[in-house]
Amino acid sequence: MEKLKQLFFEKSQALRAEVKRWSKEQGDKQVDSVSVRQLLGGARGVKMMLWETSKLDSIEGIRFRGYSIPELRELLPKGDGKEPRPEGLFWLMLVDEIPTEEDVKWLTDQWTQRSNVPEQTFKVLEALPPDTHPMTQFIAAITSMQSSSIFARRYAEGLGKSEYWRPVYEDAMNLIARLPRIAAYIYRRTYHGGDHIAPDISLDWAANFAHMLGNDSEDFKDLMRLYLTIHADHEGGNASAHTSHLVNSTLSDPYLSFAAGMASLAGPLHGLANQEVVKWITNMLDALGTSNPSKEQIAEYVQGTLKAGKVIPGYGHAVLRRPDPRFMAQKSFAEEHLSDDEMVQVVWKVFEVVPPILQGLGKVKNPWPNVDAHSGALLMHYGIKEYSFYTVLFGVSRALGVLSAMCWSRALGLPLERPKSVTSGWLREFLNQA
Repeated sequence: MEKLKQLFFEKSQALRAEVKRWSKEQGDKQVDSVSVRQLLGGARGVKMMLWETSKLDSIEGIRFRGYSIPELRELLPKGDGKEPRPEGLFWLMLVDEIPTEEDVKWLTDQWTQRSNVPEQTFKVLEALPPDTHPMTQFIAAITSMQSSSIFARRYAEGLGKSEYWRPVYEDAMNLIARLPRIAAYIYRRTYHGGDHIAPDISLDWAANFAHMLGNDSEDFKDLMRLYLTIHADHEGGNASAHTSHLVNSTLSDPYLSFAAGMASLAGPLHGLANQEVVKWITNMLDALGTSNPSKEQIAEYVQGTLKAGKVIPGYGHAVLRRPDPRFMAQKSFAEEHLSDDEMVQVVWKVFEVVPPILQGLGKVKNPWPNVDAHSGALLMHYGIKEYSFYTVLFGVSRALGVLSAMCWSRALGLPLERPKSVTSGWLREFLNQA
């Protein structure tokens, strides 16, 4: 190891051990308004931002403007499908009102009219190797559209602060309208040799997305409606939402702000987790040599995963203390439409096996499945088997929440986000004096 690298290793490992000791032995001590443990632990649980569109409760799960997912599946307009249209959720998050069927139809028409993707975006995508990770392509495509930002143009012209929300709203509407076309284009060029499917403007936003992906079954259209609704928002503290909020607080336009959020979503500890779930289940089935393992076989494999110092993907959540309502909504969909699917049945067996094992460890606050534990099995059933694409689907949905919240941030004139940091030397001195 070269001298600089060796020196860094030695110093960083020494400080790592000291930081771990601080958190364990003096974590409850207060540094101004937070504890040492919160300061060192990624600001976990610190209330420090306003987020209008949704709130996460540890017991009830996510609520969009006060409505639970089961309530939304009942109340939001469905058009000619069985699941709520995501357009209705966007309307609710933006104005805190359940829309009518006519309201949702108007919004669908608006997004159809705004859905033309700039030609340079397709050129940017074609310049990338087809085996480039879909999230990298997605972020590049979003960034390439920044030249069409209405906010960036109006700000350069000298727009007053009280008017910032207007061009942000226009950018948000345009960006959401274009995302299904972009995501489907990435999917078809990456996994189907560039055999693209033209949009069908007679369809609603989610159904048209399903069509462009390559599956026109009514069940898959409904799955896309459900998927894009339940993944739309998860209050403001999650990594992708917070990243978008932070970047937009600098008055970066919605394109750059959302692209930054998607870079955060691409991390294995966030949106990439849905990819990790399918990979883990696939590896388990390969190792066991069966597509229909017993609960005992699954339990043994789970124990092996834990003994290797690894986590069970899709299980555990930073906030939730019960099964994720988004998981349960997908389970309900599967029970109605594809209960005989082998992968789905494996997911359900894992659901029965994993929580008791994690509870037995005595260290896991939430042993229950989150949204990622089920989504992959549903997508695979309908032919979307390329799990490296799943996070792009997540990103299309998450746009609804972060962009509606972005409109609110600018309408309320929320300030540049700027937390205070300290050095380890400062903290060491503080703890020595405490």
